[in-house]
Amino acid sequence: MTVKVGLPPVARSDARLFILGSLPGDASLAAKRYYAHPRNAFWRLAGTVIGEELHGIDYPARLERLVARRIGLWDVVAQATRRGSLDQAIRDAGHNPLADFFAGFPDLEAVAFNGAAAAIAGRRLLAEVSLTLIDLPSSSPANTRPFEDKARAWSQLKRYCGD
Repeated sequence: MTVKVGLPPVARSDARLFILGSLPGDASLAAKRYYAHPRNAFWRLAGTVIGEELHGIDYPARLERLVARRIGLWDVVAQATRRGSLDQAIRDAGHNPLADFFAGFPDLEAVAFNGAAAAIAGRRLLAEVSLTLIDLPSSSPANTRPFEDKARAWSQLKRYCGD
């Protein structure tokens, strides 16, 4: 099995919120884009948080709108072996240096974890950091909760967006 390597972080230096996934799925890694699987609800959920349509616009514009609202994206896992795209299949994970990385963001207030796998590892890595840590239901199509339920949970991120 080959080692899958994640994507680089996306953020401006004034980020107030980071949303962390576990490790991008195969569709995202192939496209070199966060949340590229067409059934992943991330862009719809993020759009509800910032009050803008993100799902229907091109990828660079999506990223521009997020960073303009002071939201960063990254992942907890830097590299791992994994058959397929499910978080449960992640093995031999090497993690991103989250605490050191976030020290370079003086305005950072909160880190949200997109799914349980990201939350479990991310909370361990950030145990000594004084940030608000938020567990969110996964945007993955493997999480079969209704979109409306996910959107209600994700709405708590609104307080960290914008000026």
